[in-house]
Amino acid sequence: MKIVVLDDYQRVARDLGFDSLPGEVEVLHEHLAGLDELAAALRGAQVVVAMRERTPFRAETFDRLPDLRLLVTTGMVNAAIDLAAAAAHGVTVVGTTMSGSAKSSSTAELTWALILACRRHVVSEDRALREGRWQTTVGTGLAGSTLGVLGLGRLGTQVARIGQAFDMRVIAWSHNLTPERAAEAGVTWVPKGELLAASDVLTVHLKLSDRTTGLIGAAELAAMKPTAILVNTSRGPIVEENALVTALTTGTIAGAGLDVYDTEPLPAGNPLRGAPNTVLLPHLGYVTEAGYRTMYQQVVEDIAAWRAGSPIRVLTA
Repeated sequence: MKIVVLDDYQRVARDLGFDSLPGEVEVLHEHLAGLDELAAALRGAQVVVAMRERTPFRAETFDRLPDLRLLVTTGMVNAAIDLAAAAAHGVTVVGTTMSGSAKSSSTAELTWALILACRRHVVSEDRALREGRWQTTVGTGLAGSTLGVLGLGRLGTQVARIGQAFDMRVIAWSHNLTPERAAEAGVTWVPKGELLAASDVLTVHLKLSDRTTGLIGAAELAAMKPTAILVNTSRGPIVEENALVTALTTGTIAGAGLDVYDTEPLPAGNPLRGAPNTVLLPHLGYVTEAGYRTMYQQVVEDIAAWRAGSPIRVLTA
């Protein structure tokens, strides 16, 4: 049995149980962006392990992988996998769970790292100090300002609680959020327009769907304060990338902290790389030692269960 583990950027997979599996285990550390390159790397593999949504598996991908029988994804939802096409090609798709509170906590923590980095100019001041300059910016405090939470689920609620601890006024909106549900979290529900206009920090915590794709575009960015910052640790396409670059370049908003992008890894020529007043991270929200340990150990469990004829955590269309 040949097993290929994709996108192990940090080179941690082998230390978390894969060497206990029978057969040949190949771990790839570089992202394979093209279908030809991917198909060549996976030739002969019966089992493939995908890290989150880094590598898409569409019908044309399965067409090129006739030996594939088990596709394991970290997480129980993966929009990059066409589950119907997998089933049509006789491929079982299974996932891994992760404690909801642990997962949201790690992303909430990173959200606040981005907020603080943007508001206190942490990255630019670090760079300036290393270049011999001292105190080049004036930061903006959080107490008394308004935190706007776009999506008040488990993660958004955790982010809101931290905002309250900073003595911020916290407001929220999403398509399904009610004033009563917001009040349970100690948050004030407001219409979408007011959320945009009133937020000093707008943070995105929505699932990507047809309804949320492009939810924040040029008009929404123009409705924000010129002193406001936008933080997105959810999914890149929720915020229109070109509109955000324009808003940052023209000063429509004051800055942005991003952990997610339309295309990941972020391409070398992407204009976000040169956009002013930004803190850019490589999708680290879920990347913690505890998170990886849980996900990869469950991957090993998934493969062992499938080999025994009783697959677990099966994903279906």
